[in-house]
Amino acid sequence: MTDASDRGLPPSLPLDLRRGLTDAGDTAFPLRWGILGAGSISTQWVEALAACPGATVTAVAARDRARAEQFAARFGIAAAYGDYAAMVASPEVDIVYVGTVNSVHKEHTLLAVAAGKHVLCEKPLAESAADARAMYAAAEAQGVMLQDAVWTRFFPAVEHARTLIEDGAIGQVSLLQSDFFDPIYAVQAAPLAFGAEARPTAIGVAGRNVRGAVVEYGPDRCAMLTFPARVSEFPEVTEIAGSRGRITLHRPAHSPTRMSVWQAAEDQIPSLYATANAPLPVQAFEYPLPGTFAMQRPHPNQHGFLYQAEAVHRCLAAGLRECPQYGKQESLHAMDLLTSIASLFREQDD
Repeated sequence: MTDASDRGLPPSLPLDLRRGLTDAGDTAFPLRWGILGAGSISTQWVEALAACPGATVTAVAARDRARAEQFAARFGIAAAYGDYAAMVASPEVDIVYVGTVNSVHKEHTLLAVAAGKHVLCEKPLAESAADARAMYAAAEAQGVMLQDAVWTRFFPAVEHARTLIEDGAIGQVSLLQSDFFDPIYAVQAAPLAFGAEARPTAIGVAGRNVRGAVVEYGPDRCAMLTFPARVSEFPEVTEIAGSRGRITLHRPAHSPTRMSVWQAAEDQIPSLYATANAPLPVQAFEYPLPGTFAMQRPHPNQHGFLYQAEAVHRCLAAGLRECPQYGKQESLHAMDLLTSIASLFREQDD
């Protein structure tokens, strides 16, 4: 929750800075990155790291050594490996970025953790909540960071939304609506809206080509999550509604640069049906992407990878083992939801 020390700070300030946990200058904290996987997501991560003052990429590994060598030549990386274990064992690597396919996230994370390396693992963190718990337990035993790379949480618009929710600006949250073809993006909005400690009381699913889930958090709060097919046009918006207003993270909500907030007065019901069609006052906010580096064929707003990279550097400089924007508790909340929803869909499809 926000406390007195937060007052007067920009509402979009990164949470680690807002809480006084880190120093803004520690984006220059030196970290040597090793990259597992030489695909497009790793390419974009390395391009973002180039804009983070403390980051150096010292090694890359791929199943095909030739592919790793091509990747290394493209980005001026000193060492290329065809063996993942050899790369994570390198004394020239402080932190490993796991950019391999989802099915081997657990294997590759545990490999790096066993070598005593910090890990930033691409989302989804694992294929099940049980696997995620095993990964966190291994990292804790080794005293290293395991950060779930849900980069959405590091965007200034999302930082601002969190501040508003925690400050009670829209009252008690009652409804979340979020959609994306990759379920983790919609699901991660649930602990953002309702808090990591909230526990679902019921989960229901429906649909086949266009799937959806309703997650209840008691009788008066629910999340409506939809996972449309990638080939369809869908809103890609996150709405968080409360007793005093509403927050919209505009398209693309998984990497938003715009947000709007509607707020009612203390004695006002936030509904057109209670105000004779008088709309609530609305404030709109824009947070342009970092424009300091180039990316080749990025996905929408992929330059926002930089926000996550900078937070990792600041947090490790401060001795933290997670970034508060998306720590273990929220990560496991989302992984529990993903696991339950996937299980319900399997039962439905049988």
